[in-house]
Amino acid sequence: MAGKRFWILLSAAGLVLLDQLSKQWWLQNLPPGVSQRWIPGLLNLRLVWNDGAAFSLFRNGALWLGWISLLVSVGLLIWIGRRGRQWSRWQAAAAACLLAGSLGNGIDRWRYGAVIDGLELVPFSFPVFNLADVAINLAVLCLLIEAIRQR
Repeated sequence: MAGKRFWILLSAAGLVLLDQLSKQWWLQNLPPGVSQRWIPGLLNLRLVWNDGAAFSLFRNGALWLGWISLLVSVGLLIWIGRRGRQWSRWQAAAAACLLAGSLGNGIDRWRYGAVIDGLELVPFSFPVFNLADVAINLAVLCLLIEAIRQR
């Protein structure tokens, strides 16, 4: 039943593509650091560079964080190859999202030396983020749903 593994990898590839296309659009269309209203009262677009990790932790750590992204991605690919066909839909979705998030931000670290962020929540102060970050959070949500479902 290699089909499930195929769909995990295809889903991850699609998410990486969306992430990278959105970042290229931000680079071409947004002035750095300037908020532009996108969804009034909810979401602005603002191009920022993050050379650290989530919430700007580990500033100036792009090189070793790039290696971590690479190792996580390779580890996930091996795990998907060995176990992916046995997973539930929620577990498979989590793996796809986690792989996409790791690859999306890892590509930025290797390509630019920093992660490109461009989504800014307006109602409250929250770090600017990107679609790879959203994918990682969706992976956590999928795993929570799976854990609740198994109870």
